[in-house]
Amino acid sequence: MRITKIWLIPVVAAIVIITFRYNSHDLLPPNSDEDNENVEKETAKTTSPTFYYKIPIDSLEITKGKVKWGQTLSEILAEFNVSHQNLHLLAKRSKGVYDVRKLKAGTRYSVLHRCDLLKTATHFVFEPSLTEYVIYHLGDSIHAELGIREMEVRERRIAAEIESSLYNAILDQGSSPLLVNRLVDIFAWQIDFFRIAKGDRFKIILEEELINGKVVGIRSINGAYFEHWKRNYYAIPFNTGEKVDYFDEDGNSLRKTFLKAPLNFTRISSRYSLRRFHPVQKRYKAHLGTDYAAPTGTPIRTVGDGVVLEARYKRGNGNYVKIKHNSNYTTQYLHMSKIAKGIRPGKSVKQGQKIGFVGSTGLATGPHLCFRFWKNGQQVDALKVDLPALEGIAESEMETFRMISTATRAKLDALHFQKEKELLAEILGEYKN
Repeated sequence: MRITKIWLIPVVAAIVIITFRYNSHDLLPPNSDEDNENVEKETAKTTSPTFYYKIPIDSLEITKGKVKWGQTLSEILAEFNVSHQNLHLLAKRSKGVYDVRKLKAGTRYSVLHRCDLLKTATHFVFEPSLTEYVIYHLGDSIHAELGIREMEVRERRIAAEIESSLYNAILDQGSSPLLVNRLVDIFAWQIDFFRIAKGDRFKIILEEELINGKVVGIRSINGAYFEHWKRNYYAIPFNTGEKVDYFDEDGNSLRKTFLKAPLNFTRISSRYSLRRFHPVQKRYKAHLGTDYAAPTGTPIRTVGDGVVLEARYKRGNGNYVKIKHNSNYTTQYLHMSKIAKGIRPGKSVKQGQKIGFVGSTGLATGPHLCFRFWKNGQQVDALKVDLPALEGIAESEMETFRMISTATRAKLDALHFQKEKELLAEILGEYKN
């Protein structure tokens, strides 16, 4: 037994040495490089600061809100221990960035303040638009800083069939309502958007501007197609040297001398008629205009370039504007709630310019616009006037345009509507079987 115990001593010693070697990393001294590296990594994980608009906020609190009507910056910061002297200094130093007196009602703001009883503000963040933000620094160095959000641009291709309205069809595609107005502007001279029907279809190739994944703008429409009442219309963009305009596949301008309507997205409540029962006067008489029903305050735009002849109030017409476009054409806009600022006799106006707002002044039972149209001195039905087109692509540019037109139409034609996709999938499925 004694001999056995003697032999066990070196064996146990060997096991202890081996164990120590394999576990030596657990016994490194506190100042070893490996241990320091682990400590630094762990510290970075636990002490990484939190930022809000690039401002470290670990020792701050944030109070958010929306600017109320007529509210000033001094009123918002009244409970955050900011002196009148500092507010005056801020107003002076921020003039070149953003005027603190022009806080727009309804826009969002954030007050960053200390976590104490005084809640002293260190920063005020204001968001005047989706693309911009302003940081007012209220600490030791009082100043204002304008920031621009990072914007992403992506191309989208849409093909959709209208079930109820153009607006809903575009929203169903996950796109922005901004696209509705852009599409209306492009096809305003070809398509009667007051007669959009179920089954009308459209295709669009566009570039969207996004901030934080949300569409904030439409950068460009790189091609469009609209099928309206079984008639097909292409819109091919082309840079004429002055601007990018839209043309049909043969190079003819899509723009006419006049817009088809002075309003967007309303309904026609009464058409041009030589015999109509007047809702106020309670008798039959000629109605030599087109009535567009729309909410009070809806912007009214001039359908073409021209000069204002009249802009005033008259008992029957209410507030109205009359515009002479050239020696042949004149238009008139009646029953406005108010005439737009700066619109007066002798003033030149551009096509699409806002000239007033829908109302019910004069002989009117409800808010609407009565739109009247003169051709060669005679009142005519604006919806039936054959309008002349503007000049198309110049002959010297036609070869370049044809190449662009062919490529754009090929991209549009390659887009399929949902029903076409389903039919194609069904045919391919049968072919495989």
